Amino acid sequence: MITSVPSLMSDISGVGRDRARGGYSRFVLTPAELELREWFGGEAARRSLDVEVDRNGVLWAWHSAGSSTGAVVTGSHLDSVPGGGAFDGPLGIATAFCAYDRLLNEGALGDRPFAIAAFPEEEGARFGVACLGSRLMTGAIDPDRARGLTDADGVSYAEALAGAGIDPRHIGPDPDRLKSLSAFVELHVEQGRGLIDLGQPVAVGDAILGHGRWRITVRGQGNHAGTTLMDDRRDPMVAAAAIVVAVRDLARQQPDARATVGRIQPVPGGTNVIASRVEVWLDVRHPSDEVTASLVARIAASASSLAASEGCTASVTEESLSPTVHFDASLRSSLCAALPGAPVLGTGAGHDAGVLGSHVPTGMLFVRNPTGISHAPEEHVEDDDADAGADALARCLAPLLRVAG
Repeated sequence: MITSVPSLMSDISGVGRDRARGGYSRFVLTPAELELREWFGGEAARRSLDVEVDRNGVLWAWHSAGSSTGAVVTGSHLDSVPGGGAFDGPLGIATAFCAYDRLLNEGALGDRPFAIAAFPEEEGARFGVACLGSRLMTGAIDPDRARGLTDADGVSYAEALAGAGIDPRHIGPDPDRLKSLSAFVELHVEQGRGLIDLGQPVAVGDAILGHGRWRITVRGQGNHAGTTLMDDRRDPMVAAAAIVVAVRDLARQQPDARATVGRIQPVPGGTNVIASRVEVWLDVRHPSDEVTASLVARIAASASSLAASEGCTASVTEESLSPTVHFDASLRSSLCAALPGAPVLGTGAGHDAGVLGSHVPTGMLFVRNPTGISHAPEEHVEDDDADAGADALARCLAPLLRVAG
């Protein structure tokens, strides 16, 4: 059975469509993402793969082999950003199943155990921490902090896990699982224009820019919009607006930096109410971790000054931080050898492969996105490129599976 990637992607094209934003909203452990988890289980069952849900809610579809150690794993995630594209995450899962079909058909599954994995809350769109499943597995986040994370409706991560049948008491580091893995290769839609400009369908990943998320809390005085004179206001929304502009201006002053305010939440949020507090979520990225830290410090100082000018205060809290990751050199060489002529590209987007990279040899493949747009409905992959990605992934996995465990 050789399945095409476009066919598998078509099967889930109606799941999580967002009629208000456009694109897809598939937040972790909500009905849309749970439906995709069921789809994952169904595709695994069609291939007689053994499905496992581990302590951190990671889905695994296992193919047994002669050895019980040194597993080779591929996969990605199923969740999305609000109003995201169809391919960010699920393309890596669909391609993994199709690569398995090719390996099985060619008798190339080899001596090592093989698994397809789907990591939860990669985007951090519901609970605010990106790559939450892989962070828990590697010990990069405290389990108590993870259990206490809440979504916009006040539902905790612990409650969401329990509602999906996953015991939140057991989330946390899984060193035995990590030790059992010999390699993790993640395929992902390219989130940029590298492959467009090079005229190539597939690239090998080189590095992930260091990046993090911070929450700027601006506090002022809530009041009535109609009875409070303009000169009597301590309006945190005005301060927040100035901070957003300052973020852009400070990032422009630093070569290769990217800084984004993608979410603002006023409290209480009424049209005729001066907010008492505004939460501003900040994303900062740069190849140098030192530069990232310096830029965030400058933004924090500017935020405090701008808030004070409006009679308000501003504080900055780190939500998550991932240093710059250079993928395992030996594994990258293996991927390049399997795909002669494929370009090697870095990325400014975070991935589970980056989090796992401090514990397991990891690598990535990117598939061309003809729009160059991601985290938006315009994200796209042509059918031929999608299947080229499956062929490339199978070629990359085959030599890894042949190595005796």
